[in-house]
Amino acid sequence: MSEIRSVVRAVNLIKALNLRPVATIDFLYQQTGLPKPSIVRMMQTLESCGLVKHAPQHGAYFLTSGVLSLSHGYHSEPMIVEAAAPLMDELTLRVKWPVALAMLENFSMVVRYSTIPLSPLALRHSTLNMRLSLVSRAIGRAYLAFCTPEQQDTLLYALATSDNPEDEIAKDLPKMKLALEEIQSQGFAMRSPSVWPASNTLAVPVFDNHGVAGSIGLTYFSSVMKPTQVVEKYLVDLQNLASNIGNRLKALQDDQ
Repeated sequence: MSEIRSVVRAVNLIKALNLRPVATIDFLYQQTGLPKPSIVRMMQTLESCGLVKHAPQHGAYFLTSGVLSLSHGYHSEPMIVEAAAPLMDELTLRVKWPVALAMLENFSMVVRYSTIPLSPLALRHSTLNMRLSLVSRAIGRAYLAFCTPEQQDTLLYALATSDNPEDEIAKDLPKMKLALEEIQSQGFAMRSPSVWPASNTLAVPVFDNHGVAGSIGLTYFSSVMKPTQVVEKYLVDLQNLASNIGNRLKALQDDQ
């Protein structure tokens, strides 16, 4: 059976867009080998279908939540959740604090899995599908700090125009850059003290074969422990968890 080239090209472009939160025309060209004018036309078509949006940065695009409609017939958990869930459950059963996994969606992080049901120390009944700021929340900062410089600049550029009060710090780019450099240097992120001061979160990134796939965070009561105590007590556990999730995720990707 002969393949329809335009369909193959569109599928290959969507696959390439999945590799990064925000993809430039140059990146899509490198991944697909398609002529750049053809890529631009196909991006415009995908945008009209509600699957792609043009990023604030010139010549860059990102997938929208509209692509989820393409998987309505697939009922398995997202691959990263499949890789992470049993390992996250194990950690919470051992240390009692809830742990959350979040992924990037439309310039914020969205919680895709949480161990709150297993934790006796959770402040909320659920955080599933909660949207978290990339610049004020620990999970968001852990993701943003370990993006490629190109991805990070594009995300910060968009967040600088956000009307979400939690994204306000993104308007001070030098200050935000310094904060992200510190997070990258120390290997973890903490939530901004101005957001939900009753609790705090220690977060680290999770990597797959393509870069940062998401981030995980352990949330605790601020009245029980200081940030330095949490880092000393739980950072190694959280980093080991992230590493093990990443290894499982890479294995699943290699099996595809």
